[in-house]
This record gives sequence, structure tokens and C-alpha cells, in this order.
Amino acid sequence: MNILILGDVVGPSGRKALIKTLPNLIKKKKIDFVIVNGENAADPGVGITKKNTEEFFEVGVDVITTGNHVWDQQETMEFIKLEKRLLRPENLVPGSPGLGVGIFKSKNNKKIAVLNLMGNIFMKKCEDVFVAAKRFIESVKLKRDADFIIIDLHGEITSEKMAMGYFFDGKATMVVGTHTHVPTADSRIMEKGTAYQTDIGMCGDYDSVIGMNRDNSLKKFLKDSSATRHYPAHGEATISGLMVKGDLKTGLAKKVEPIIVGGAFKNRA
Repeated sequence: MNILILGDVVGPSGRKALIKTLPNLIKKKKIDFVIVNGENAADPGVGITKKNTEEFFEVGVDVITTGNHVWDQQETMEFIKLEKRLLRPENLVPGSPGLGVGIFKSKNNKKIAVLNLMGNIFMKKCEDVFVAAKRFIESVKLKRDADFIIIDLHGEITSEKMAMGYFFDGKATMVVGTHTHVPTADSRIMEKGTAYQTDIGMCGDYDSVIGMNRDNSLKKFLKDSSATRHYPAHGEATISGLMVKGDLKTGLAKKVEPIIVGGAFKNRA
């Protein structure tokens, strides 16, 4: 069972790369289920629109997760109520529209539980992420309720993500971090069988400052009065994420493979 999760899709260049690359990647790697974090997919590089989600589903995405920018496009608060394949963090304030968890069918008819969480440290105010994680794993059990369990923790802090990996070790197929837009080099299978990576990076232009135009970002750091509001870089994007081969018997990970395709990284040694 091959499961692919891709990092934050940033702006038009990220969308273009995803739409162009994903169908061939699914075919080449024989991928059974695809999750994409789409919280930066809209044209300004924040939020996601209904049109964006439709484009992603058309090219093979099964579930879209989000994070702190989930409501930056106002329309999302309405259509998320109807589109169950679009998740928002489970631990948002009570009463938030949409869902933070779902159980979905893969192409080969397996049940995949996806949990979307948001960290507490240096992020927007939300409920305790570990309380939400504990509540989830008490109600959704691997091989009882789902064949595979995937967690996307959208957070700023490495320690918070690492602790979440250990919390779910042996209880979930995969725990990955999103939000920082830079892929970490620590993908592995943990002691009890759960795949882990602190951050899976972004699908966007890496000749940038975490996906935003680099010249304008430098002006902001230098307090140059000509700086404008952040906007996405529009160069060739890299596709970044993690593929995990899941064990059909246990629901745990058998193999991890970082996925980094095209853009600024295409000629790296």
C-alpha cells in the first residue's frame, strides 16, 4: 500500500507543478492514496479556493489538509461544510466549520483515516493539540476502524512535532509535519513502526523565502519602505513530500521514501 503526502502547495507555481507532476508520479510510484496540504494554494499564497480543490481532486488528490491559513479565503468557510475531503485542523476553536478528521476509501478499497492537527506554539490560538490527538486515538484504532492512519501536524516547532511522532508511534501509519515549507532530512520508521518526518516541505518555488518573493521578503527584513505585502514567488516549483509503503497486515510503515521533484532541486547532487 503506497501512500503519498505532499507539503504545502504555495500559490500558482505550486499548483501548476502539482497538476503537471502528480498524475505521472501516481503512475510511476503506483500510489494508492494521495494527501496534499493545500492551505497556501490560492493566488496570494494563503488559503485555498473551491476551484483549487477541484483542480487537485481532478489530478488524483484524495484528501486536502490545511493549517493556520485555512480561512484566509472567505469562501472556504462555506464550501468546507459540504466538501468532506477538505479538512481543517481538528483542534480549531469549537464551532469551527468543517471537519478535522475523516475516514476515506483508497483506490484499492482500503480505509484511510486522516487527522489534521495544528500546533500550539507560535501558531494561532487553538485547543491543546495533544488533547485532540489523545481524543482521536481513543476513538479511532489502527486495524479496527481504519486500515491506515495518517497525521498531518501543521506546526512551527520541531520539538512539538517530534513529541507527536512518539505519541503516535505504533498507533498510526505516518506522522508528518507541515508549515515550515522546508523539507527536513529525518524521514524514518520509528521504533514501533510509525513513519515520521519533522517537515515535508512545500510544493512551491524554492528560489524564494519559504515560497514568497525573495526580493520583497528581503526588503521587509531590511525595513525598506518600498516593500509590499508578501506574495508568492512564481518560478518553477518543486514537489516535496513523503511516500510510505504501508503493511496491509499491521497498518504500520514498511518503507519511507522522500519525494522531491523538479524546480530548484532538480540538479542537486
